[in-house]
Amino acid sequence: MRTLGILGGMSWESTAEYYRLINRGTAERLGGLHSARLVMHSVDFADVAALQRAGDWKAAGTLLGEAASQLEQIGAAAIVLATNTMHQVAGDIEAAITVPLIHIVDPTGDALARHGVRRAGLLGTRYTMELPFWRERLRERYGIDLVVPDEANRALVHRVIFDELCLGRIDADSRAQYVAVTERLRDSGAEAVIFGCTEIGLLLKPEHVSLPAFDTTALHAAAAVSFSLGGEENGKT
Repeated sequence: MRTLGILGGMSWESTAEYYRLINRGTAERLGGLHSARLVMHSVDFADVAALQRAGDWKAAGTLLGEAASQLEQIGAAAIVLATNTMHQVAGDIEAAITVPLIHIVDPTGDALARHGVRRAGLLGTRYTMELPFWRERLRERYGIDLVVPDEANRALVHRVIFDELCLGRIDADSRAQYVAVTERLRDSGAEAVIFGCTEIGLLLKPEHVSLPAFDTTALHAAAAVSFSLGGEENGKT
């Protein structure tokens, strides 16, 4: 079993879900009392959110690159960046380390491609929906196009993430509004919906929506488990 380095805190609510999913996935694969070998660097999200609002991605990349390097120094064999938005600075993180960064777009792209999806709707923070890092990687590597909500609905999705989900608030009315947004994405030609913020799965489950749903948190965590175990099963290699 290889040690994973979780770079989290953005927000800690979803980082806790990563911890649960990676440990559960490891236990399911290996059985018994097995759990994942993990090291974690959890940042103060207020600092990162301020850099996001300022558009200072260079400083954010430096901050997270240094944190990832520290994880490598204490034994991480790969880095799991437990946030969608901050994959905007994935290149800066990769430049700061010699171990792999398990990129969040890739397991989702693999899953979409396996299901024959060519056009997917994306829910996430305003940054994730509007910056090109998700769209470009998904199109270039997997040939899949993205559709995002209109301006008003992007503002709604973003507000719920920061004002509710990152603070641990789960609201039924917000869930209903998110479901309505996914219906509009379907009307715009989306064949599936991506839960492209690591907190969205705390509010919205695949059974809540009519489109096939792909939760980036669950898919990313599963990819991390696969990397860690590298073929191990039931305690054997």
